Amino acid sequence: MLKNMWYACEFSKDITTKPKQVHILGQKLVMWRDSKGEVHCLSDLCVHRGGSLAGGWLSKDQDCVVCPYHGWEFQGDGACVKIPAHPQRGIPKKARVDSYPVREKYGFVFVFMGDLPEEERPPLPEIPELDDPNLKKIYGEYNWPVNYERATENAMDPSHAAFVHGNRFGDPDNPQVGDFDVTLTPWSGTAKIELYPPPGNSKGLWGRLFRRTIKKSGDERPMVEVRNGFFLPNIVLLYVPLPMGRMILVDANVPVGPNQTRSLYIAMRDFFKGDWADKDAHKRVAYIFEQDDAVISRQRPELLPYDLSDEMHVRSDALQVAYRRRRNELIDMGWGIDVHQIVGDGPRDTAVVIPSPARREIPELARAWTHKEVSSWQARSSNAGHAGGTSEYEERGEGTAERRIANQPAAFEAVNAPEEDTQTDEETPA
Repeated sequence: MLKNMWYACEFSKDITTKPKQVHILGQKLVMWRDSKGEVHCLSDLCVHRGGSLAGGWLSKDQDCVVCPYHGWEFQGDGACVKIPAHPQRGIPKKARVDSYPVREKYGFVFVFMGDLPEEERPPLPEIPELDDPNLKKIYGEYNWPVNYERATENAMDPSHAAFVHGNRFGDPDNPQVGDFDVTLTPWSGTAKIELYPPPGNSKGLWGRLFRRTIKKSGDERPMVEVRNGFFLPNIVLLYVPLPMGRMILVDANVPVGPNQTRSLYIAMRDFFKGDWADKDAHKRVAYIFEQDDAVISRQRPELLPYDLSDEMHVRSDALQVAYRRRRNELIDMGWGIDVHQIVGDGPRDTAVVIPSPARREIPELARAWTHKEVSSWQARSSNAGHAGGTSEYEERGEGTAERRIANQPAAFEAVNAPEEDTQTDEETPA
């Protein structure tokens, strides 16, 4: 799991003036909206006796969250401003909790889980489809007992479609995946991938419309160009052209814990845009998650390996390999965290949290922290410091399939980026 990243972790509509507990990277957070409508995010761990701030309420002016145990009040920057038991005494500097930066975009709440200063933080993703008024959007979530990196990787795995989703996306009788290139920025990767659609005997509206399309054209079943991509650390995009229009799925895979993921999804379509079709759209998305759940929840190891050689990769895994390689580069930079320090293996006597920016930005607070910082996780491997090494298909001379560009284009615009913007692997900034 990675720190120093922007995690989409909630829908904006679900954060109100009532404190809400959010689980991410094994840590519990509390979020609320203040009197100006701005969202705040604190560590949900009162420094006094470890009470849950999310179990409390907001102050009368709605600008502070009140601990339900002893009434301590914490403002948006994490500082305690009121200790009811001692109104006549000053408030110690150590009476504060970590406060994490928050941004709202595309209907998501993004929280920055790390201590980097603002100018050094990665950018938020650019996904213009989420602002397109011509696309009907539905919002939902799916909870499953899998690691978020396994869930994220699964959503950009073209070769599983024919077998796991053969009645929805792929064709079990034509499971072949042609070679494709992955266009990479420092924080994202996208690809155009051709797949055969489901067989012509598919049931339901999709099957009827597909058969009607083939009958009119007189052609054999054409391959479908699917567009797939990721934005680090936890967002995946899938663009599927259907006979009746476009379907675009955006998943934010929230890492609740080492083996628990909460997938927030926004499903978009430019057909059947009436509200009457939303229930069926939710049902179809849930069915896709359930198909994946049946397979991924049984994967071993549960966590994504660091060494690329620990699992065998073939050419159709190029998008996943690109994701792993960039993730490994960030681990090599010290951005990995030992999440087991946070969640523990049972009752704990020490609280450990992900450090917030104030720990680095405000020198006078250097000793003003009660809760300990989580340790960085480092790979213990001969490939440590080398992004996990190389994949099997690269060692066979089939190429890396990776084309790196310096800028950060919007979502699927990256696959069409001009050649002059490209960089070699050696030139790309880490």
